[in-house]
Amino acid sequence: MTAPAHATRPAPTGEPLLRADTLVAGYLPGVNILNGCDLDLYEGELIGIIGPNGAGKSTLLKALFGLVDIRSGSVTLHGEDVTNHRADSLVRRGVGFVPQNNNVFPSLTIEENLQMGSFQAHKTFSERFDEVVEIFPTLGDRRKQRAGSLSGGERQMVAMARALMMRPSVLLLDEPSAGLSPVRQDEAFLRTRRINKAGVSIIIVEQNARRALQICDRGYVLDQGTNAYSGPGRELMNDPKVIELYLGTLATDVEAAEKDAASKED
Repeated sequence: MTAPAHATRPAPTGEPLLRADTLVAGYLPGVNILNGCDLDLYEGELIGIIGPNGAGKSTLLKALFGLVDIRSGSVTLHGEDVTNHRADSLVRRGVGFVPQNNNVFPSLTIEENLQMGSFQAHKTFSERFDEVVEIFPTLGDRRKQRAGSLSGGERQMVAMARALMMRPSVLLLDEPSAGLSPVRQDEAFLRTRRINKAGVSIIIVEQNARRALQICDRGYVLDQGTNAYSGPGRELMNDPKVIELYLGTLATDVEAAEKDAASKED
């Protein structure tokens, strides 16, 4: 099973739903991971962020979600400045975030994990649960199972579903295919497409660059915390400079990770 390519969309027009303008950010005083990074996400888009290890991809998502201090530059959502707003404030404004690691509560059931996702609007839980399990029917069938007993791919599904419980307009996904076998990776990309088609605009950070670019409307290549290239996903995937500088090295890394994931599932 292979994740299909994303249908080509017209070039975006109008004001972006989410904009990051010349972001400078980092974890330690005086040490910047992002060095003037830009990003635009338009309504209904699925955009990908790729680049070598240490390029600042995950840091960019965390900065957008208020988890990393932005030292200069700005983030706007629906035209409103939300730079350095707290994560809970951003959730109320319609932003969801799925981290790569430690993304479920293992001692809680699937249903209880999703309840945590709707804690700011707990009265809507039943309605929203029904909507979410239409995208992830397996979760409805296994709602009483503890998340700690799930496989890596199943946990990723729970994490995505929990982020959808507040009906976000923007979803930030940090390497949803990390550590999964090739088959489970394809399932993760298909789920991402399904969520996007349901009306959620998505920013996905991925080490699996080729597959990410296959499903994205547009992509950004980060290097040393700044934009190296950007453009339609299919064009970036076939750009000789991007292939030479990034995709070859990333493909080797992904191949090694896939072999490791497959050996763990055997």
